[in-house]
Amino acid sequence: MHSFSNHVQLGYYGVLPFLACIFGSLILGSNEMLIQAFTFYSLGISAFCAGVMWRPGEQSITHAVMAVLLIIPFPLLAFANTTITLAYLAICYPLILLFERGMPAWQSYHKDYHKMRFVLTSVLFVSHLFMIAQQIELSSNI
Repeated sequence: MHSFSNHVQLGYYGVLPFLACIFGSLILGSNEMLIQAFTFYSLGISAFCAGVMWRPGEQSITHAVMAVLLIIPFPLLAFANTTITLAYLAICYPLILLFERGMPAWQSYHKDYHKMRFVLTSVLFVSHLFMIAQQIELSSNI
């Protein structure tokens, strides 16, 4: 086993709560509680993932400013309209990956980590689109 095997496993385990919320929505239909759970979990995970952008001494001023601009709205998103929050989060995951790939340390990461980050980012982006659709459906039924 290589040194990134734990990171790869934990990355895939971290997506399970997202998939559980989606599976629950498929079984129960649009459900406010599942959408909220998905949204709050996503806020936490996106903040965790965004931590990769904080590389003191390793980043340009542009990367530092972009990291701050992307992360500052996180606490405020908890109070925003759920559809807006989900859309913001859907965009954040690819942006975080894009920033991470631009960091010099990216080249030293194992190829399995690269693959895991791309797969998880893709799954999370599509999952957020699904939950946005669920939220729109729920809102239109009220």
